[in-house]
Amino acid sequence: MVIIERSEFKGRPMLVIKRDENDKYPFSFGLAKAKLILENLEEIKKFVAENEGK
Repeated sequence: MVIIERSEFKGRPMLVIKRDENDKYPFSFGLAKAKLILENLEEIKKFVAENEGK
């Protein structure tokens, strides 16, 4: 069960993605990185496909 939360860091919006409620190392990023991820989503998908199961 993935948990997605909205947060703030120094007054700026952040998105926090957790594997579960007890995730010690959540993945968090702000607007600039979110835009970068969206702009490169196909390359990220390709990376996952090439490296999944290794």
